[in-house]
Amino acid sequence: MAATMGDWIAGARPRTLTTALSPVAVGSACAMAVSAFRPGYALLALGVALALQVAANFANDYSDGVRGTDVNRIGPERLVASGKARPSAVRLAAIATFAVGSVLGIWLTVLSGQWWLLAVGGAAIVAAWTYTGSKNPYGYVGWGEFSVFVFFGLVATLGTMVTQAGRITWWAVVAATGVGLHSVAMLLVNNIRDRESDFLVGKRTLAVRLGEGRVRFLFGTCVTVPMVTGSIVAFERPWALLTLLLLLPSVLVALAVIAGVRGRSMRAVFAGESALGLGYGLLLALGIAL
Repeated sequence: MAATMGDWIAGARPRTLTTALSPVAVGSACAMAVSAFRPGYALLALGVALALQVAANFANDYSDGVRGTDVNRIGPERLVASGKARPSAVRLAAIATFAVGSVLGIWLTVLSGQWWLLAVGGAAIVAAWTYTGSKNPYGYVGWGEFSVFVFFGLVATLGTMVTQAGRITWWAVVAATGVGLHSVAMLLVNNIRDRESDFLVGKRTLAVRLGEGRVRFLFGTCVTVPMVTGSIVAFERPWALLTLLLLLPSVLVALAVIAGVRGRSMRAVFAGESALGLGYGLLLALGIAL
């Protein structure tokens, strides 16, 4: 059975793309705040972030699929594990999307003159592939959340700012921290949901290593601490307090997970966290830009 266009779109995991949109929005707003916003550069940064996120999703689908670790997962079907697409086709999709991100990244680097970002981009691609794709994937030993925080929080946000403004401010670092924590929270939803099946196949994610109670508390921390970081940014950019509009829904999502919601109900949590992460990024970007 050949994969349909809908299958490929689902395989790209559109709901995860908020982790690409938010940091670019916030980084661009930071550049705007220092009178250095460049729309063309922002669009290129968005293209890089989206391409790398989609490529990482396809790479993860391929690697987990050929390892057989996706067979009993609770979450949405994967292309390889479900048999809807050949492993070689999914691997090619990942490589092609990485290539698109690389071309856009090189273009942005040339325009901005920030040549050191080539090394950062290369590290991001290696991190995305080796998350599940090497002989010793670091995602299988609990380092996935750290990588997501670094690359879809700090690097994506601050990289976007520096290509436009040529500099980074202290409050931009704080803003990037909040964005990164929401990206971590999204990965934690998946890993909490699949904790038991991951344990059975020897996949020692952070959820497996920490245990049920502690990892759920960590999720709650990642969802609520961005309210604090947004308030800190407000010392320099007062309208960043707009992020507090999300305080109640953030607390409710955190409490639901801490209370023990599990199984297929975690899909609703994932959708909620995806919306929260995007809303937080957009409100923070608006608050910084005003």
